[in-house]
Amino acid sequence: MAIKVIEFPNPNSSLPLRVAKGHFATSHSHINYYVDLTMTKHRLSEAKEAARQLASHYQTNTIIDTILCLDGTEVVGACMARELTEGGLHTINNLSTINVVTPEHTTGSQLLFRENIMPMIEGQHVLILAASITTGYTVQGGIEAIEYYGGTTVGVCSIFASMDECCGYPVTSIFNTKHVLYDYMTKPYNECPLCKGGFKVDAIVNTYGISSF
Repeated sequence: MAIKVIEFPNPNSSLPLRVAKGHFATSHSHINYYVDLTMTKHRLSEAKEAARQLASHYQTNTIIDTILCLDGTEVVGACMARELTEGGLHTINNLSTINVVTPEHTTGSQLLFRENIMPMIEGQHVLILAASITTGYTVQGGIEAIEYYGGTTVGVCSIFASMDECCGYPVTSIFNTKHVLYDYMTKPYNECPLCKGGFKVDAIVNTYGISSF
């Protein structure tokens, strides 16, 4: 059965938030909303708007050499790099060059950078960009990888988040469950109230999309 995704009205942003309510399984948890960020990540007009909103938090106060893109956010990351380097005289990275990179994932879900990418991490100020931050596991892996390869994490941001802080870093987001999806839930599978209530899982979801049963 196909999962119906609807646009959720959000007075705090011109970007639409597309969601489906149900019982979904991720690799780390069970959730009651699937947040579909496909268009925001891959449609240029939406990616540019997301980038504009996120970049505004860093333009005047954060030196950024590299944007580490997680969850397929490379288009948003590239748009952010442009916003951060062409924001005018008051932009701290004005006329600089910002690297936009994405990591490889090992079979153990660790993040890996090849030798040709390593100079963009080592000794650099790195901003982490994710599509969504709910459990924080993916971002934690990014922070650990940046530290391992000799970089410095200078910020964490995402399009959607259900947390304000991750691994000691404030999370900057466009959509936050303080303002939308107030009843958003993420739980370990063995603590999921939907499972305990006898509700079957509707679909498996990850950064690539949704697979209905």
